[in-house]
Amino acid sequence: MPAFYKIDKERRLVMSSGAGTFTLADALAHQEKLASDPDFDPSFSQLLDFSHITAFAIDADGVRRLAQRSIFLPNSRRAIIMASDAAYGLARMFEILREEAGERGIRVFRNLDEALDWILSKEERV
Repeated sequence: MPAFYKIDKERRLVMSSGAGTFTLADALAHQEKLASDPDFDPSFSQLLDFSHITAFAIDADGVRRLAQRSIFLPNSRRAIIMASDAAYGLARMFEILREEAGERGIRVFRNLDEALDWILSKEERV
């Protein structure tokens, strides 16, 4: 199932979500669609709520491929919400790979409230 998104220009936030089975092709298509949206600004923050995805058909090689490209600026905050342990592990791998590429604003969470608190905080960006 593909991911969906909404751009909140006022909050400078991209909210992405998905449900069901999520594949590498879905993730890559989401990146492309978002990057080509005229309302998208790479300095925006992103909230990825993937807590309703029931199966991740993405392996470690797929995560490496996703992490090779970022459409966001290195200082953009990106909160990823994952429910299962396996999905959480893959998201942490993505976070680490992007960190190695100089991106410091990605965090993985287990629940929406913590992710929102962090992504919308007024503290200085990481």
